[in-house]
Amino acid sequence: MSQELSFFSLFILFVLTVLSFDLGIFSKGNKNVSFKNALGWTFVWVSFATAFYFLIREYGGTLMHGINSPEKLLEVARKYQPDMQFKSLDYAANMDFYNERISLDFLTGYLIEYSLSVDNLFVILLIFTSFSVPEIYYKKVLFWGVLGAIVLRMIFIFFGAALISSFSWILYVFGAFLVFSGVKILWTKDMDESIDVEKHPIVRFTSKYLPVWKDYDGANFLTIQNGKKFFTPLFIVVLVIEFSDLIFAVDSVPAIFAITKDPYIVFFSNIFAIMGLRSLFFLLSNVMHLFTYLQYGLGVLLAFIGFKMLFEHWFFEIGFTNIHSLMVIFGILSVSIILSLLFPPKEEKEVT
Repeated sequence: MSQELSFFSLFILFVLTVLSFDLGIFSKGNKNVSFKNALGWTFVWVSFATAFYFLIREYGGTLMHGINSPEKLLEVARKYQPDMQFKSLDYAANMDFYNERISLDFLTGYLIEYSLSVDNLFVILLIFTSFSVPEIYYKKVLFWGVLGAIVLRMIFIFFGAALISSFSWILYVFGAFLVFSGVKILWTKDMDESIDVEKHPIVRFTSKYLPVWKDYDGANFLTIQNGKKFFTPLFIVVLVIEFSDLIFAVDSVPAIFAITKDPYIVFFSNIFAIMGLRSLFFLLSNVMHLFTYLQYGLGVLLAFIGFKMLFEHWFFEIGFTNIHSLMVIFGILSVSIILSLLFPPKEEKEVT
């Protein structure tokens, strides 16, 4: 087994183990997630991501790609970091330089994905509201939603990496799409406040091809009615959330490929952000409406990343590195959050 596959397998085992504790395999019954619990688990997931950053900062090249010689280092760097230029003949110094680079790529990708996931939280809350999902079942739905998202992202990321490896021009397509997505977000003044359940493509598909019962049956995905098995609306909600995450992946995954071509770094940063999505949802669900300008900040963020992909050579020539990208991303998010706090949404007056 290759070093890459070994480390990847251990990472997946770690993810499944921690998710088991976090999302409820070992908990009994369905209950609301408290703000304190959500805050605690949000801190845990951010701490895990931070620890992973320090891990790959020290041992990333060896653990992820099995680099054990100058030749192997050059081979991996040419494959995943083609713009990287080593300025030393010392192997240890070059390894440190390489580990510093990939750890920064991970941190930047994680910040991008975690930021974009906030937009996904708005949609998830909208789905729960539109489908009238009882709050005590949010945790179970998000549990299966996160597991499904991990599988879909893995397929999406490594398929995208294969495309980029075979057709380098696909990066320009990704860049143009991100610019379009960012401008579209900026152009959209208000987010939709409801989902037309009956017209949703997933609902229409499942209604046509699957036996679906019209009412919830507790936390069950399957119910037996009149001696026949039916899928419940709760199962449909899981499918709708998976579908929405796939749509968001079309934006978020190419955005991280603008930072690095290494599919493992892209995957790790994605997964750490997704794993923290459930706790972040319960942490922010009651205050999401306060972040008025965050949506526009995310639009600027996507446009910036797309522009960077389209003019990558120009950015390289002026010495614009990923540390500068990280600073710009942090600045965009900070400004949008500060503006949201300084200029909160005005409450609509009731008409009497």
